[in-house]
Amino acid sequence: ASNKERRSQLSGKLNLCDLAGSERLSRSNATGERLKETQAINKSLSALTDVFVAIANKQAHVPYRNSKLTYLLQQCLSGDGKTLMMINLSPTEQSYFESLCTLRFASQVNKCELGQARRNLHMVGQDGSSFASAGGPGATT
Repeated sequence: ASNKERRSQLSGKLNLCDLAGSERLSRSNATGERLKETQAINKSLSALTDVFVAIANKQAHVPYRNSKLTYLLQQCLSGDGKTLMMINLSPTEQSYFESLCTLRFASQVNKCELGQARRNLHMVGQDGSSFASAGGPGATT
């Protein structure tokens, strides 16, 4: 969004990550390409867990570069944005252990404090060039 009177520009980003398919390999009987996909999803979830643990423990180093997923979500998870997670549980008895793992993961995520989201506000020069705002009214929310 642009405000020509104030010569400012507000930008944002929306990331949607569907981690469906994260499941126990022994139960899914996945083979071939589906096996590779499931393993990759589970590896990304593990890396995401490592990031959330580091954030929750306020560690100096957060391992965002351990997977493509966490690297792409770095800006969202580093306090510049808002993050929402939805989980899906199966009510069946056969899915008990998967549901329990999902709830444990969500509990770990819930322990994280990412800080207050900040606006991505850029000032626009008379020549049309954009530069980051150093603060001022409306720079944070």
